[in-house]
Amino acid sequence: MYWISFLILLQLFTSSIVSAQSRFTISGTVKDAKTGELMIGATVRIRELTNVGMSCNEYGFYSLTIPQGSYTLSAGMMGYEIQEVKVVLTSNQKIDFRLLEEAALLNEVVVKASEANENVSNPIMGFEKLNIKEVNQLPVLMGERDPLKIIQLLPGIKSAGEGSSGFNVRGGNVDQNLILLDEAPVYNASHLLGFFSTFNADAIKDLSIYKGNSPAQYGGRLSSVLDIKMNDGNNQDYKIGGGIGLIASHLSAEGPIQKGKSSFLVTGRRTYADAFLKLSNNKNINKNTLYFYDLNAKLNYTFSDKDRLYVSGYFGRDKFGINDLFSLDWGNATGTLRWNHLYSEKLFSNTSLIYSKYNYEVGVANGSSQFTLTSDIKDINLKQEFSYFPNPQNSIRFGANVIHHTLTPRTRESMGENSSVNTTDEPNKTAFESALYASNRWSPTEKFNVEYGLRLSAFTVMGGSDFYEFDAAGNIVNTLKYDRNEIVKNYFNLEPRISAGYSVSPTFSFKAAYSRNTQHLHLLSSSNAASPTDRWLMNTNNIKPELADQVSVGVFKNSEDNIYEFSSEIYYKSLQNQVDYKDGADFILSDNIESQLLFGKGRAYGAEFLVKKKSGKLTGWIGYTLSRSERQIEGINNGAWYSAKQDRTHDVSIVGTYQLSKKWTLSGTWVYNTGNAVTFPTAKYRIDGGVAFLYSERNGYRMPDYHRLDVGATVNLNKKANRESSLSLGMYNAYGRSNPYAYNFGQSIDNPEVTEVSRVTLFQYVPYITYNFKF
Repeated sequence: MYWISFLILLQLFTSSIVSAQSRFTISGTVKDAKTGELMIGATVRIRELTNVGMSCNEYGFYSLTIPQGSYTLSAGMMGYEIQEVKVVLTSNQKIDFRLLEEAALLNEVVVKASEANENVSNPIMGFEKLNIKEVNQLPVLMGERDPLKIIQLLPGIKSAGEGSSGFNVRGGNVDQNLILLDEAPVYNASHLLGFFSTFNADAIKDLSIYKGNSPAQYGGRLSSVLDIKMNDGNNQDYKIGGGIGLIASHLSAEGPIQKGKSSFLVTGRRTYADAFLKLSNNKNINKNTLYFYDLNAKLNYTFSDKDRLYVSGYFGRDKFGINDLFSLDWGNATGTLRWNHLYSEKLFSNTSLIYSKYNYEVGVANGSSQFTLTSDIKDINLKQEFSYFPNPQNSIRFGANVIHHTLTPRTRESMGENSSVNTTDEPNKTAFESALYASNRWSPTEKFNVEYGLRLSAFTVMGGSDFYEFDAAGNIVNTLKYDRNEIVKNYFNLEPRISAGYSVSPTFSFKAAYSRNTQHLHLLSSSNAASPTDRWLMNTNNIKPELADQVSVGVFKNSEDNIYEFSSEIYYKSLQNQVDYKDGADFILSDNIESQLLFGKGRAYGAEFLVKKKSGKLTGWIGYTLSRSERQIEGINNGAWYSAKQDRTHDVSIVGTYQLSKKWTLSGTWVYNTGNAVTFPTAKYRIDGGVAFLYSERNGYRMPDYHRLDVGATVNLNKKANRESSLSLGMYNAYGRSNPYAYNFGQSIDNPEVTEVSRVTLFQYVPYITYNFKF
């Protein structure tokens, strides 16, 4: 806190010195010349002033305040031609850029030092930006382009399990990742039980992930922020694109509503696995259900040079069923209404009204167990944010937001008169989550950059349902009644964040960071991989906010031509109020889940290494993570430290893309990781004529090590100015490694005294072929 106060005073002092001379502001936007898309992260610089420049914000806006004079203003971005404008600055000026994409020339290496060394100059640590073009080339499960699968190949980010879209970041749980789609939180980012993610690559413009060191405008999760921005839509020409694969197809359409002023984008996707099931002659198979569909849509309209309106939304649904015995239905819906306004050349405003909902329904009709389970979580969020650019050395961001959470914990309804399961209807839980925040990116010298900020978060638990007090054994000793509009509990937390970088040279820097994050929503899961039926809970009088303090340091080095990147980061994260369950806890039918929870502390620490080649015929990266993630909770393992279920010591990923010719591109990925920590039975005993297993140490065993090779190839069939098509084919798990998904323990039918263990494997030799087109 003292350091942040010192930096603010120093920044004000230096700002007052440089303001003594006549200064004027150049501001504007940077767009793609062909599509009209605003370009996030495009770099705008003054050639004559080596320390003056900035990256455009998420709406393509820039603002530079400099002394009067004659300058050369340049704008550029990787993959685009640099555009330069001569400026005689005697008053404030508005200059917009329209960048043209470079022609793809084989064997040519294009280097732009103004953007290519951003990994060195950017003070934020643990930050990765994904190139959507890379997503389209790398081999993935069943040929479906999936950004969430690609980020799991980066150091510090680990897959939650085979076929799962869930991921763990620096030892955190799956729920400790904030996933945003056009600012709307997505609570379950999976399709087909985790084999695909909810994100259609056709709809995505930009994807960034912060591994714990997020700026102050983000909050609510401990481990990471995955910020995904949808395409705005082409405001120059109409375009239609799509792809046809073995298991899923997708289609997109975009174009101008009023050319140059407004546009639309619509993308849709659906699997047809259910169609293959119906072809079977087996009645036990053709009555099963297995499919998903999703829809992305976005509209935007430019009212004037100062005002722009965006409306975007997502809707997705999954259906899975086994005859009439079991059914599972889940999905997300989001909506975002945003208004951008430019108050002046230095002050940019974004006002957002955001809606998000996730729900699921489980149906069971098996003997006397006939019931349905439903649950949902719904958010309405109002957010106001300002960006202020007082001078080239400072970029200030401040704002506030308030979220109204409505959580239906679980509703259980009996489906028949003879059902052994009782009907319950838990009242909704409601709360307000709010925050005030401010941050500044400060560049006092050409070599030193720092971003610092402070976030004040508040969580207000509202009444309208029962709240409980428990004794040490978990028994209810008191029931507390609150009216709907009565405040049950307030939680306040200050979250300071600071990240600094010192550049020894344009291609070599040191960085260090500290951040505190708070989390008020919690996910309960008894498995390693995320499941649609995992239970979301919010803070109560018993469940406190989770806290994480992370410290990290790193070294970043590029080659002199910025083609090769090397980085190494070391982190330590201290965790408070971590949630776990008691031995034998029942998540499915329990009416009071709080009584089965335990709370304690945790720690996660490790080292991440990344070597990357960015241009040339061969591109790709090698990543390695050495890490531990542990918990200490009274009531588990006699209070000793134990491995978290997502703890994996070693994690390796090798990713490569090779441009064989103008038509052919080859790609491959190889991954290896230590097996997850699991709890296996250590003994068994008889009770009431049956056999029960005894589980001793929590997460005391390991799954076997996991490794897999995926290979793919893409051939451009037709590439002209207004029409292109390609064919992608490949093999997932090319050498057929039998990686275990789970182990099942049971009694031998022939001899009940013998315990049998069966291994479940999901994928071996999975080929794919997909035809993509655009015109």
